Amino acid sequence: MKVLRDQSSCPRPPEGSAVTIGAYDGVHLGHQAVIAEVRRRAEARGLRSAVVTFDRHPASVVRPESAPKLLTDLDQKLELLAATGVDYCLVVTFDEARSRESAEDFTRDVLAGCLNARVVVVGEDFHFGHKRRGNVALLTAEGRELGFEVEGIDLVDVSGQASGVGERVSSTRIRQALHDGDLALANGMLGRPHEVRGTVEHGDNRGGAQLGFPTANVSVPADVLLPADGVYAGWYERPDGSVHSTAINLGRRPQFYDEAPVSLLEAHLLDFAGDLYGEPAKVRFVARLRGEARFDSVDALVEQIGRDCDETRRILDKP
Repeated sequence: MKVLRDQSSCPRPPEGSAVTIGAYDGVHLGHQAVIAEVRRRAEARGLRSAVVTFDRHPASVVRPESAPKLLTDLDQKLELLAATGVDYCLVVTFDEARSRESAEDFTRDVLAGCLNARVVVVGEDFHFGHKRRGNVALLTAEGRELGFEVEGIDLVDVSGQASGVGERVSSTRIRQALHDGDLALANGMLGRPHEVRGTVEHGDNRGGAQLGFPTANVSVPADVLLPADGVYAGWYERPDGSVHSTAINLGRRPQFYDEAPVSLLEAHLLDFAGDLYGEPAKVRFVARLRGEARFDSVDALVEQIGRDCDETRRILDKP
């Protein structure tokens, strides 16, 4: 996949393109279904395939006070989009000027002008442009003038089928599931374990020195969504690509603090010894084991952590 960082590098492929547009936060099963249709249309007609997305969530500019936290940062989103096999990804800078751009101007400049669109595929509930005026009907009208056809496709459920019966997949629903601690639903809609990325920082060293379970304290950017506080089984990927079974504690450590200002992500890599400080980390949440709790004693906490590690091994060792 060729990533186009701005419109100055527009390819305007002479054969034309099949295109989809959206924030694509999470690149979940619904997004994947739309992109699969884009690729199918492109292959059938000898077109190039393309995704148009944004360098930040549009809501962070339009309504920053209520903008959702992200399921994927930009780098991860681009990696996931590349895995779909599309030819191009145009990353549009979304700023104040872009937020005031009319849907018609966006259609002419980006879809027709930059990508020479011949087919545009979007979800049936798609909206874009200033005050979200743009929709499937507007795109269709513009397409008649600019030479592209528009397909608004049904949203899908976790089985990948049209969501007339099952619960439809959406970034909003995934965020709510993570907030509620329903990791199974969130991962089912994503089609993979929810992943966050950050850097390992120094902590109070209580995990190793006092509890006997050393942890990597992973600092995750504030605009990225963490699941509900609790204990999880998951995977930890280091910069060298090695992946380690990991028991994850995410929370405010009620055993030691009456009130902590923010939740801390602590990853205990099973059967691992080494220095992780300063490294970038990728942490994937596979299964929720329990909520965070205060125990009668530190010894009781240590015993529970041991059981959590055993359960993590059991879950992750499944074929």
